[in-house]
Amino acid sequence: MDLLNTLVDKGLRRELPTREEALAVLATSDDELLDVVAAAGKVRRHWFGRRVKLNYLVNLKSGLCPEDCSYCSQRLGSKADILKYTWLKPEDASKAAAAGIAGGAKRVCLVASGRGPTDRDVDRVSKTIEAIKEDNEGVEVCACLGLLSDGQAERLRSAGADAYNHNLNTSEATYGEITTTHTYEDRVDTVRKAHEAGLSACSGLIAGMGESDEDLVDVVFALRELDPDSVPVNFLIPFEGTPLAKEWNLTPQRALRILAMVRFVCPDVEVRLAGGREVHLRTLQPLALHLANSIFLGDYLTSEGQAGKADLEMIADAGFEVEGAGTTTLPEHRVDAAAGGCGTGGGCGPESGSGGVCGSAAGAGEPVAAGAVAEGDAPSEAGAAAGAGAAAEADVAVPGARPDLVAVRRRGAGTDLAPNA
Repeated sequence: MDLLNTLVDKGLRRELPTREEALAVLATSDDELLDVVAAAGKVRRHWFGRRVKLNYLVNLKSGLCPEDCSYCSQRLGSKADILKYTWLKPEDASKAAAAGIAGGAKRVCLVASGRGPTDRDVDRVSKTIEAIKEDNEGVEVCACLGLLSDGQAERLRSAGADAYNHNLNTSEATYGEITTTHTYEDRVDTVRKAHEAGLSACSGLIAGMGESDEDLVDVVFALRELDPDSVPVNFLIPFEGTPLAKEWNLTPQRALRILAMVRFVCPDVEVRLAGGREVHLRTLQPLALHLANSIFLGDYLTSEGQAGKADLEMIADAGFEVEGAGTTTLPEHRVDAAAGGCGTGGGCGPESGSGGVCGSAAGAGEPVAAGAVAEGDAPSEAGAAAGAGAAAEADVAVPGARPDLVAVRRRGAGTDLAPNA
């Protein structure tokens, strides 16, 4: 296909595709899918080889969020049966982080629900960052705490944070339909604050909320303009108890096309396969490794993920390798652009790029204890249903979507942990 050859050439040159070209990727047929994956895979391998970066979520504070993000199980008024608890102690968070690091995770994402941190919260998280860094030499730490006030990003960086996650989630045009308690511009402002403080910015999206192809292209182009170092791509998990519980809009094929489009638009940034991959990609997850160069290991904020051992086996079987702690994730030109600013070797400049999921319900969007990743922003899940089959009836499921093929399990299910522990 001439389209794919053009996109590969542009990706190798870091040249921005046109909107029409990005839309054309989403419009390709299932018969063309392997060609699309192969083309985007060339761009991924050019910039990142066959390395896969592992990330691990630690949910510092779960539930009880005052924001009304429709996709999130921790939202205001959520009836999802999830774990709810206040702040983990620094030593407990460090122990949780150690479990993911032992499994090969290079970055720990610290997520807390809420609109944004108070100064006291920043003090808490700073102590947690220090504890994790002291116990685990060389680990990267990303904070995902919601909307930032002036000076907070600088304080987090001084405490040792390497990155900050805050997802845009969807297009500016449709943002008001998803969330009313804060604005799209509020999120953009927080990503910019992270940049300006010298933190590596992480910002991504949630696909599957009923958005159009145009909305997907709009948010990815907006991410490219913001230039985060990592872009988490989340796929909505429609949890019971949330407004989007019936939104089963994705097939494995569409999820792959979305990932390919993100790679073409953001060729040289860390594209992270985040929340919902197990639910929507299912047996096609290995193909996604040809598009994304980063994944979350273990569970998400309020739902269980694929077993870490299965992730490591999948990476090896697909012919990829886990990225070591001594390897710089991003290409050299982005590292140079940082001018020594980002502790993770990421470019903080305004050139190309796009950004992942850590995030609080208020606006962090990326992946608590041993095995929990993020939600709401960081991985995207929208609640905590006991079973996916119950999340959508056959008569409301979009043709092609198969909610009956996977069970959505809340984190803590099958253990002695109470939903409101």
